[in-house]
Amino acid sequence: MPIDQAFFATWTPRAQGLLRLVASFLFLQHATAKFFGIPHVAFFDSLQLMSLIGIAGIIELVGGTLLLIGLWARAAAFVLSGEMAFAYFIAHAKHDIISPMMNQGEPAVLYCFVFLFLAVAGAGAWSVDAARSAART
Repeated sequence: MPIDQAFFATWTPRAQGLLRLVASFLFLQHATAKFFGIPHVAFFDSLQLMSLIGIAGIIELVGGTLLLIGLWARAAAFVLSGEMAFAYFIAHAKHDIISPMMNQGEPAVLYCFVFLFLAVAGAGAWSVDAARSAART
């Protein structure tokens, strides 16, 4: 039984929505670790809000929440993609080792491109953006 275009038309938005939900939930944990200690990461115990990591945490908290619920998902994903590109070049590539595998930058690169995909493709199913779009039609 060949898979036809109807299959992809039905399941692509759902897979996209699932990718958005999982990626934003995992990403949001970075912000909750920084500000609420959940999960506890000792490195963030004395986090200064107006430091580079503190500002990144604010972006992660706001952007991750918006992306999780799928509200203004394209804009949020675009900002988060930029943050992850910035994080890669500031924290990982500065070691003169460009390979993400060797400079521990793989998560930053993956988040960057997952968020870039969502910025272009949209939130997918199960999002406030999708509900608002359906209400308009």
